[in-house]
Amino acid sequence: NQLARVSIVNVYGDAVYDKVVLPRESVTDYRSHITGLNKQIIAETGISFKRVQTEVAALIKDRVIIGHDIRHDFQVLGFSHPKHLIRDTSKYKPFKALSAGNKPSLKKLCLELLSTEIHNNTVHDSVEDARCSLQLYRKHRTAWERSALLYGSHMRLQRDGETGN
Repeated sequence: NQLARVSIVNVYGDAVYDKVVLPRESVTDYRSHITGLNKQIIAETGISFKRVQTEVAALIKDRVIIGHDIRHDFQVLGFSHPKHLIRDTSKYKPFKALSAGNKPSLKKLCLELLSTEIHNNTVHDSVEDARCSLQLYRKHRTAWERSALLYGSHMRLQRDGETGN
């Protein structure tokens, strides 16, 4: 797996970063039917992985990041982000309940919670995915942040040697 495209939207859903990334290794399958990218598009519009890595790190520093199953994104970018600043729609318990406790797909969450169809016989659009993750978060933000505060307090108590009871 290689990074092909990075898209970041702001709180309003406007794309503030959307770059195609030059591969660092030989590519045998561009998965064009999913990514919408091919060798020519990447060659003409791609920028270096190192540049993307540096720019993304600067953009997200000290910010809350909202996304779907974003551990893979951080993994392929080669860095981490503070856990307390991550809101991952694939890990939020009320969303997981829609898939019997398993990780729900973004497509399923959008259909069931936003009444919106995505990836419907079309290529995946990373800007659309980012906007959908943001919409899901914003719709459930109050309860989500309340649970994050409770979880954070519980974790601090455990770390400090106290019980959460």
